[in-house]
Amino acid sequence: MREANGAPPHQEARISLTTLPYDIITFDCYGTLIDWNGGITAAFQEAARVDGINLASDAIMAAYHDIEPAVEKQGYRPYREVLQEVAVRGAARLGWPLDANRAGFLAESLGDWTPFPDTNPMLERLKESGYQLGILSNIDEDLFASTRRHFTVQFDLLVTAERVRSYKPEYAHFLTAKEKIGDRRWLHAARSYFHDVVPARALGVPVVWVNREHSKPLGPERPDAEVENLEELVAWLDRAV
Repeated sequence: MREANGAPPHQEARISLTTLPYDIITFDCYGTLIDWNGGITAAFQEAARVDGINLASDAIMAAYHDIEPAVEKQGYRPYREVLQEVAVRGAARLGWPLDANRAGFLAESLGDWTPFPDTNPMLERLKESGYQLGILSNIDEDLFASTRRHFTVQFDLLVTAERVRSYKPEYAHFLTAKEKIGDRRWLHAARSYFHDVVPARALGVPVVWVNREHSKPLGPERPDAEVENLEELVAWLDRAV
């Protein structure tokens, strides 16, 4: 069956602003849109090879995921400094005697971390369907600027750790976003259960867990939906129309 204008009903629903289930979708950036595992491991391995040391990807990420939240929990400081401390502590855990003068390699490499293959096509699909898009990220403004060039869409909202002087899972990103979003219907989508799903649930923000790594939930909080990638997120939104 087709509508009077000749378009199939499903196609008409996907582009009609009045039938979208949400008005704005915000994303975590690194790990959700940008392949930070690939970027982090490549940066560690390249820097360590200068010292004749080979590091395993799994060991690098295990150390990173353990150390970074602990450093952020110490209180706000620029993310560039967080990355430097994570590099020093991570290298020590991995048995690599990193010279402190070289600890800036993570921040220096961040602009080269690339999007997942599904990121830009699916963001474009969402934009074309009428959604506004935003970013809530534990990042400095200048570091995000080095990443922005990789995206093929413009974001309508950006909330960084530098702006709110705080790191997720603290609530400041979400509270600031809520002030800016107002009464618009809001969905958050993110890879990190710890940094995003837990605080979103605590604040009553609808959230989709983009569980790219097939992780297990670390607590009782459950997202509104769990998907493996952005293509599945878009399909879930299409079904909600």
